[in-house]
Amino acid sequence: MTTEAKSGHPGGSLSAVEILVCLYFDLMQVRPDNPRWPARSRFVLSKGHAAPVLYAALHEKGFFGEDVLMSLRKKGSVLQGHPDMTRTPGVDASTGSLGQGLSFACGLALGARLAPEAYRVWALVGDGESQEGQIWEAAMFASHYRLHNLTVFHDMNGLQIDGACEEVMNPYPLEDKWRAFGWNVLCIDGHDFEQIFEAADIAMAHDKAPSVIVARTVKGKGVSFMENQAGWHGKAATPAQLEEALAELDRGGDRA
Repeated sequence: MTTEAKSGHPGGSLSAVEILVCLYFDLMQVRPDNPRWPARSRFVLSKGHAAPVLYAALHEKGFFGEDVLMSLRKKGSVLQGHPDMTRTPGVDASTGSLGQGLSFACGLALGARLAPEAYRVWALVGDGESQEGQIWEAAMFASHYRLHNLTVFHDMNGLQIDGACEEVMNPYPLEDKWRAFGWNVLCIDGHDFEQIFEAADIAMAHDKAPSVIVARTVKGKGVSFMENQAGWHGKAATPAQLEEALAELDRGGDRA
């Protein structure tokens, strides 16, 4: 997608693949034939620049075809550089300005208490994004209102567009910060399917507070020349690099 578009964010998309696979093919209740089904699970991609991984999951789930997938970032496409809930089937929140998506997720979770059919809310935030103060305002809100129907995956790949997060503005230790805000905190390898599912089960069973799953991940996971490289935060591969990347991913099989 990003190579075809000649722009986009492959690094942070690849770090979240396993999480999105678990969500859309097991944990969440969604209907591609009825994207606005009232009882569906809601998902908020707070790190909205990772839209390619969301679009890939929606495509594989059946929300739209490959022709739409390959229209990423093109004029008139329903797949823009950041998610748009008004145009894209399966997208529940328009995001892109970092820090704001978690607040949107909190509103959805609070609203679920008033809805005729209860639903669960999931969100994905980045560790560079956690430098935004609004993330922690939302964290305080969710804890205060005991939004136990909200589970957040914190994609901790350690890098942002300007380099290592701890060097730009250190947000760590994230686990301690979430606990200080009253959240149920779980820590996992974000590329291990078994750990993702186990943590999600614990989070869904916890009814005293919102849960956050701090997932240690690798930016650019699965492509050797992209892994742990901040330069691949927002750069598309050339056709030759794409061929090399796809070959590596094919050889890797199950990335977990």
